[in-house]
Amino acid sequence: MTLITKLNQFSQRRVSWLVLFLSVIFFELCALFFQHGLKLAPCVMCIYERIAMLGIAGAALIGLIAPGNIFFRGIGLLGWGYTAFRGFTLANQHVEYQLHPSPFATCDAFVQLPHWAPLNQWMPWMFKAYGDCSEISWQFLNLSMPQWLVIIFAANILIAVIFILSQLKSSR
Repeated sequence: MTLITKLNQFSQRRVSWLVLFLSVIFFELCALFFQHGLKLAPCVMCIYERIAMLGIAGAALIGLIAPGNIFFRGIGLLGWGYTAFRGFTLANQHVEYQLHPSPFATCDAFVQLPHWAPLNQWMPWMFKAYGDCSEISWQFLNLSMPQWLVIIFAANILIAVIFILSQLKSSR
């Protein structure tokens, strides 16, 4: 049995989607700890990155519905890859704001969400932005939080692509 076949079979088990979902919950709890426990103010980009991370959780829930069904599994995998890519681009932009601050290139003053989902009004404890995007208020191993998010989202893209390819390769 090849590695591709094993990955395909693993993606058809609920445990794989549960692991993905729980990893997102872990990162979201970390973000809330930084915000409420360490009193680090989230900025607009932080909130957008948080929403992208929740997009991965949503994709995991879709895959969790019926992992043996190619439709649900496919939508979950594509959603995972797409939201990880969006998070990656947001985190890269955030890194640019931090490493090359400029009065001409700044993040939005307020979180811009669709009128039908004003998360910052519904759950301000999680989605209200009051920090500065260019401020580096935390580092670990000389990397800021957005730099870590670039790594986390890139890893998610890579793993999602590998799982997507396993679906294509195994279906032949």
